[in-house]
Amino acid sequence: MLSELKIENVAVIEKAQVHFDQGFNVLTGETGAGKSILIDSIQAIMGSRVSRDLVRTGAHKACIWATFEQIPERVKRQLEKAGYEAEDSLLLYREISAEGKSSCRLNGMPVTAAVVRDICGGLVSIHGQHDSHALTNPARHLAQLDAYAQNQAAHAAYYQVYRQLVAVKREADALAMDEAQRRQRMDYLRFQVDEIENAQLDPEEETRLQARRKVVTNAQDLLEALSRAHSALSGGDEEGGAADLLGEASNSLESAAQLDESLADVSEQLNSLYYTARELTGELASRLEGYSFDPGELDEIEGRLDELYRLKHKYGPTVADVIACGEKARQELESMEHSTERLEELEQQKQKLYREARKLADALTQTRVAAFDQLNKQITKELDFLNMPGVRFALSIRKGPLASAGQDAVEFLISANPGEEPKPLAKIASGGELSRIMLAIQTALAEKDDIPTIIYDEIDTGVSGLAASRIGRKLHQSSKGRQVLCITHTAQIAAMADHHLLIQKNVEGQRTYTEIHPLDETGRMKALARIISGDQVTELSLANAKEMLEKARGLDNPHA
Repeated sequence: MLSELKIENVAVIEKAQVHFDQGFNVLTGETGAGKSILIDSIQAIMGSRVSRDLVRTGAHKACIWATFEQIPERVKRQLEKAGYEAEDSLLLYREISAEGKSSCRLNGMPVTAAVVRDICGGLVSIHGQHDSHALTNPARHLAQLDAYAQNQAAHAAYYQVYRQLVAVKREADALAMDEAQRRQRMDYLRFQVDEIENAQLDPEEETRLQARRKVVTNAQDLLEALSRAHSALSGGDEEGGAADLLGEASNSLESAAQLDESLADVSEQLNSLYYTARELTGELASRLEGYSFDPGELDEIEGRLDELYRLKHKYGPTVADVIACGEKARQELESMEHSTERLEELEQQKQKLYREARKLADALTQTRVAAFDQLNKQITKELDFLNMPGVRFALSIRKGPLASAGQDAVEFLISANPGEEPKPLAKIASGGELSRIMLAIQTALAEKDDIPTIIYDEIDTGVSGLAASRIGRKLHQSSKGRQVLCITHTAQIAAMADHHLLIQKNVEGQRTYTEIHPLDETGRMKALARIISGDQVTELSLANAKEMLEKARGLDNPHA
């Protein structure tokens, strides 16, 4: 979970340090106080693109730190794969200069924004105030359905054949194209082949570089440890070391063994230890003499790793895949240069792969249909709780040409009232309904993943009254076993929180400052009262706020 966020010189926030806890955390404050800046800061620390506009006016740079605790095992494996140590905690740092330059660090080590994005995808999920309106875009529905279906195996099986089909079709098209196109394609293939071959790739090189980077990064500690070990064994000018002491002990015991034969075995063991110590002393001395660390070596290693990362990003997830891609490009180039008779063979392969891909695409479709049946039941249940009874979901699924995600064009339809035919979300649902539908879908998806922190930015848009109260209860329920952060303007939602943070904007000396304060029970009551009644906090609004908090505690602990 996200345990701490520290911000310096980000927009109107000169300096702020925020602690977050497990469970349901809410952030409230006036419009323009800086709540969105927190979201921007979290997105920045997650590797999103940033602008110089994020830097506070007059400052040289903006700095953001984020500490994550209880890192999931899946993220730890990603860290190890990327060449970083996997621990239970993770510190991320992002710096943005006033000139627009940006740099990232992970546990103090340099890291690219792309790697950070990959890692943070398993740590934080952010749902902004515009996400609910994104539900009206059918292009988003397929990814949501697949996330719920957990159909990675079916998709991987299909995609493997689909890639082969695309490759065969591309080669066949290359052989059938006109001469100008043919030359253009051959030039591109030569570029790929040359770029990959010139890199002189070795599948094991990345592992070796990562190991060497670890050694070079810790060179000083390594040399100090070796030196201490050598000194302990060899001793100094004034006193002997462990090896000399072992020699003295060995000589004494050898003399004793001449008087008592029962000590012979012990004497031999000690003599062996002495010679081992002497050998180790010489070995450590050789190691110390042989260690040399060029200050520029780390830059060379990082440069090479960046080159490997760039090539992997272009041609494959691993160095072996990049090499395979280069070989594949070389083979295609040779085919274009030497074989026109291969076209008939490729056409036969294409037809066979097409039939196989279509069969696997049908299987993928079935996983989506089955998943929607379960998703529909869960969403209906969630919406009934969120004061949207009688809502009926339907799935529009149309088969089209084969693509990377299969053959399906998917769209969620909704019938808001009994007797109405399901129609697209954009034509039926209001802003408040979309917010609740989005929450229902995200609640269903949250049960399928292990992302520890979920952030909602003004999910209460367009809702009030009972609907807002139900959203608050649902957010509180969904925070069990994970961390939920929510920016809200609604008292009913804020009252349900386990932890309440107030964001305030102050003006001093013609400069704007934003402060973030955790609230105790009294502070929460006042904050809720201010949301209810505005600037003029009244006894009635305070009483109303107190009642809200008491009801929230009662729901959380019905036997209290």
